[in-house]
Amino acid sequence: MADSGAAPMLITALILAMPYTIAPCSGANVKIGVPENYDGIFPWYLAKLTNLPSNYTDLVVSGDEDGIFGIDGQFLYATKPLDREKQPSYSLQVSFRPLPVLQNIRTSMHRQSFTIEVCVIDKNDNMPTFKKETMRGSVQLGLLKGIPFMQVEAMDRDDRSTAHAELRFSLMEQTPRIPSSQMFSMDSITGEVSLTEEGSSTLDPEMCGRYKLQVMVKDMAGKANAFFTTGTVTVEVTGNTWASPDPVRLQENLPGPYPIPISQVKWSGSQAEYSLEGEFPEMLFTISREGVIYLNAPLDRETQDQFLISIVVERPDGREIAKPVELRVMVGDANDNRPTFPQAQYHAVVKELAARGTEILTVQAADNDDPKTDNVRIFYRLVGQIPESPRALFRVDRDSGVISVQADSMEGTAPQYTLTITAEDAKGLNSSCTVVVTVQDENNNPPAFAQHEYGPFHVPEDAPLATTVTSVLARDADVRGGDSWQVDYCLESGNEEEVFMLVTDKQTNEVSLVLSKVLDFERESEYILVLSAQNPVPLVRGRYGPASTATVSIYVDDINEGPILSQSHYEVTVREGEEPGRVIATIRGYDPDSHPIRYSLQGDTKKYFSIGKYSGELKTVQALDREENSTYTMEVIAVDGRNSSLSASTLVTVHILDVNDNSPVLVGDYSWKYLCTPRWEDQALVLASRDSDGPQHGGRLNFSLRSDATVRRNWKLTPINDTHTNLSLNIPYLAPEVYTVPFTISDSSSPPRSTFINLPVTVCTCNVRGSCKIAAKPLEGMPTIQSAVGILLGTFAVIGTILIITFVRLSYQNPKEPNETNQERALLKI
Repeated sequence: MADSGAAPMLITALILAMPYTIAPCSGANVKIGVPENYDGIFPWYLAKLTNLPSNYTDLVVSGDEDGIFGIDGQFLYATKPLDREKQPSYSLQVSFRPLPVLQNIRTSMHRQSFTIEVCVIDKNDNMPTFKKETMRGSVQLGLLKGIPFMQVEAMDRDDRSTAHAELRFSLMEQTPRIPSSQMFSMDSITGEVSLTEEGSSTLDPEMCGRYKLQVMVKDMAGKANAFFTTGTVTVEVTGNTWASPDPVRLQENLPGPYPIPISQVKWSGSQAEYSLEGEFPEMLFTISREGVIYLNAPLDRETQDQFLISIVVERPDGREIAKPVELRVMVGDANDNRPTFPQAQYHAVVKELAARGTEILTVQAADNDDPKTDNVRIFYRLVGQIPESPRALFRVDRDSGVISVQADSMEGTAPQYTLTITAEDAKGLNSSCTVVVTVQDENNNPPAFAQHEYGPFHVPEDAPLATTVTSVLARDADVRGGDSWQVDYCLESGNEEEVFMLVTDKQTNEVSLVLSKVLDFERESEYILVLSAQNPVPLVRGRYGPASTATVSIYVDDINEGPILSQSHYEVTVREGEEPGRVIATIRGYDPDSHPIRYSLQGDTKKYFSIGKYSGELKTVQALDREENSTYTMEVIAVDGRNSSLSASTLVTVHILDVNDNSPVLVGDYSWKYLCTPRWEDQALVLASRDSDGPQHGGRLNFSLRSDATVRRNWKLTPINDTHTNLSLNIPYLAPEVYTVPFTISDSSSPPRSTFINLPVTVCTCNVRGSCKIAAKPLEGMPTIQSAVGILLGTFAVIGTILIITFVRLSYQNPKEPNETNQERALLKI
C-alpha cells in the first residue's frame, strides 16, 4: 500500500485524466478500453477497480505473461505501451481475500475473483498496401462499359471495423492516352476496373495493345488526412472470338435424333453464361455452357421460314458483358404440302350462245411450299361433269386453271352443270374443288299471241273502276322466270284517254285489261285497242313480228244513269230579316240520258225554305232571325224524271248574317245595393249589360252618363270589360238618400243602338264594417215610420177588443167554475 497521502492523490489525478477508461460492464467482470501507442508517464494508471475492496490480502493477477499490468491499491496500471496489431486484447484474472471491516476481528474470509478485459483501441498507424506488387489484367475487345475485367486489391493492418482500414481506390493516370485519356474507370470501393463508354466503343488492340494505369489506395475512407499508397496496373488489350456466327440453313422436318448442334459461340474473356432470345417457340433452340447452340425439334418452313436468334452473354451475376450477337437460321423447303383451293366450291355463268373457247372462270390453287422451288408447280385436270351428257362441253387449261367452253354451242343443254377440278403438284399431292356452271338463257325468242284478234267484249257503262275486261297471254319460248321470258305489254293505240290500264301477272305473263276511268256510252261506245308484247331485255337474235301484236275490241253498253249534281255541298248566306221569296241559290244538275230532273228539300222541318221542282231555285218562305237560329242545313234531292229510283243529293248550308236589330239592356237587380258616404276607396256598383246581336254589332257595350254637370260631378263610370262597368261616387261626400242616376248604354254598331237608363242608387253612411246604418230619404208615396207605428197600434187594439168580447160570452154560457179540462177545451174553441 502507499506510504504517504501524496501517492493516492497523484493516482486519482492520473485516473481522472484518462478519457479511455470504461466503467465495468455487468456482473463481476470489468471491461476497459485502452488506446495503443501511449507515449506518456509510466506506470500508466488505466482504471479504478470498483470490484476490489479497500482492505484485502493475498492479491493474485494472472493472464499477463509479459508482465505489462499491475494493481496498486484499487487501481489497474500498465508499465509500457500497447500495440493493437500485436495483441488486440488482454484477459486478466484477479483473485484476492477480503479483510474484515473491524480490525479487532480476525475472522477468515473466502477468496474472491473477477475478470478484467483490456481492449486495445486502434489508432491509424498503418499505411494501406496493395496485395500484389505486380498488378496485371486483360481487357477483351467488345466488352461493354461498366463490366469489370479485373480487380485491384489492397489491405490495411488497422482495425477493419473503423475508418482506419476503410479503403478507397482511384485511377490517377492512364498511359498512353490514346485514343482517349478516359478509356478506363475504377470503382472507388471495390477496386474493380472497367471500360468507360468511350473506351468500350474505341478500344482497338491495333492502335494500342497495352495500357499502364497509375492507381492509388487511401485509408480513412479517402479523407484528406488519410495514409495512401500508389501502384501501377498493366492492362493488356486482347481480341475476342465473340462475333455473330455464320448463317445456318436447315431442312424442314429433319429426322433427328434431337437435340442437333447447329452452331457455336465463345466469349474468350472472363467466365460467362449464355442465353438465347428471339421469336421462336420455347425450347426450340437452346445453348449450353460451352456456347453450343442446339435444335430440339423439327422445323416447319410453312410455319416460319427463318429465325433470327439473339445470343446474350452475361456474367454469373446476370450483368450483360457484351452486345448480343445474332444467328440467322434459314429453313429449307421439303415438298410436304398438297395444293389447296381457297374455296371448296365456285359458281360461274355462261351464256347459252357463248362461242367455243369462251372463258368461264379461272381457278387457282395454292401450295405452301417454297415458291422458289418446283414444289409449288401445280397442274389442273377436269375429272368430272354432272350431268355427264353431252360430253366435251368444257375444258380446263393444265397450267393456268382457266375453264372455257369446248362445245360449238350451249343451246339445248342442261340449265346447270357441276364440274370437278383437281390440282396436283409434281410429287402427286392433290386436292379438288367443284365448279357450278349455270347456263344463262339469252333472249333469242320473241313473245307471240295465240291469236291476232280478241273480242268483242261488252262492258256496261256503269261498270265500277278496276273491272277486268279480259285477260290474254303472249307466250315466250325462253327459259321460264328469266328476263328473256318476262313479257312487257303496251297499248299502242285506242287508249289515248287512258280509260284502260294493263296489269301483268309476273308469274304467268298473263295480262289483264282493267277499267281505270268511268265509261260513258253517250261519249264513246266502242274501243279498238292495239296490244303489243315485248321482253324487258333486247333480243339477241330475231325480231318482233306480227305475232307479237294483237287487237282487242270492246263495246260499251248503254245504262240509264241517275242525275248528277254539279256540287256536293252548297254554302249560302242570307241577311236576317230579308224579305221572303228571294232566290238565295240555284241547285244545278244534269242527267246523262237527258231525262228531266225533279228537285225536293229534306230536313227543313220549319218550312223556312222552298225549292223550284224543275228549276232548282232555293228561296226563303219567311223572314229569318239570326238570334233565333244562325245556321240552317238541309238536303236537296234530285230525282230522275223517268225513274224515281235514280237520284242524287247535295247538302245546302244557309248562314244568317247578323243585322243590328237589338238594343243593349241592363242586366240584374240593383235595388238592394248601396254606396257609402263619405266615399270609400274602391267601392263601386258593378253594372252588367247584354246585347242579343252578334259580336259585329253588340261586341263592346259603352256606358255614358247624361250630359248634365251635376250628374257628371257626382258620379263616375269606369269600364271593366266589354259588358260590365263600375258606378262609383266621383266626389268625396254626397248626402245620404236615394239618387236617380241617368246613363245610356250603346252598342258598337254604326250607327249604334242605345238604351237610356234611370237607375235608383242608395247612398248612406256606413259603419266600420261597411253596413248601411242610417236610413235613406224615402221616396214619394212610400209609408213613413210614424204611419207604420200607427197602423201597428190600431191592429193590436182591434185584436184586443175581439178577445175581450169572446171571453165575456164564454163566461155567460158556463156559470160553473171550469175545471182544468174545460179550460183547455175553451181555449181550443177560441
